[in-house]
Amino acid sequence: MALEFTTGNFVAEVLEAKGTVLVDFWATWCGPCRMQAPILEAFAADHPEIKVGKVNVDENPELAEKFGIMSIPSLLLFQDGKLVKTAVGLHDKSGLADMIK
Repeated sequence: MALEFTTGNFVAEVLEAKGTVLVDFWATWCGPCRMQAPILEAFAADHPEIKVGKVNVDENPELAEKFGIMSIPSLLLFQDGKLVKTAVGLHDKSGLADMIK
């Protein structure tokens, strides 16, 4: 299950995390974001070794600004707290798997 990342827990859950963290920047009004959600949930279930979470850009605009989010959904991949990859738009499970390689 995808976690909910916020301004309050982002540092501890993502930037201080060991291992791989996939973050989906999204909003409730975004159609492609709503399509991405079940794909992300299925991906998280298939890859328990990866921490998967979401940031609502409307509720956490400072995080969206900090990472330069201009379009959603935007997927950011962190490895040991460092941003290593970014992808914009809707991605299927195989696209998400390719992103973490």
